[in-house]
Amino acid sequence: MNIVVTGASRGIGYELVKQFSSNASNTVFAVSRNLEKLEQLKKECENKNVVVIACDLSKPDAIGHLISQLKRHIVTIHAVINNAGAIVNKPFLEITSIDLEKVYNVNVFSVVRLIQGVLPMMDEKEKSHIVNISSMGGFQGSVKFAGLSAYSSSKAALACLTECLAEEFKNKNIAFNCLALGAVQTEMLNEAFPGYKAPISAVEMSLYIADFVINGHKVMNGKIIPLSSTNP
Repeated sequence: MNIVVTGASRGIGYELVKQFSSNASNTVFAVSRNLEKLEQLKKECENKNVVVIACDLSKPDAIGHLISQLKRHIVTIHAVINNAGAIVNKPFLEITSIDLEKVYNVNVFSVVRLIQGVLPMMDEKEKSHIVNISSMGGFQGSVKFAGLSAYSSSKAALACLTECLAEEFKNKNIAFNCLALGAVQTEMLNEAFPGYKAPISAVEMSLYIADFVINGHKVMNGKIIPLSSTNP
């Protein structure tokens, strides 16, 4: 499989690349703006099947560069994991337009641009899978937290986008699903809840996500799936 993982320089994305690369038949494209961390990740992977692409997804022109880099290596893509994320932890009245643009550019707009860019490369002969990584903060009916209105609302938008695209492309042999993650021990969790210890590690969550990417679309499409060890 040819697999694209964004937000690959840390946390769940970092571990996902390692999981996928353990299968020598995969080619994994690790995308992040942090080239140094990507190179470190590549060294840690057992097989020589990881291609690193430095790309700042918050910039509108970044996707064109990313797509051109992908086309240098492959013709078709079988799976995309939109894992890159940005967070702002501020009281609502202190959130600026710059804060909103930062969060929505990465969490929503870059996902839209990337999906538009990769869809012509998706393999329609074998069912392809696009997985959007959302949050329980954007899951309807879940507990919400003060200071995270920009982040949570952007993740809710990502969930709705998933449902829309699943319907629009249901006859194209491409599945869209969204995983709404609960607390996972990552750098981003520490930004939102400093000092909090999550019940699950990035490695543990990556094991579940990797399996879902490969198998979930065989039985699901357009689903928003909460992954949390506690009730919403």
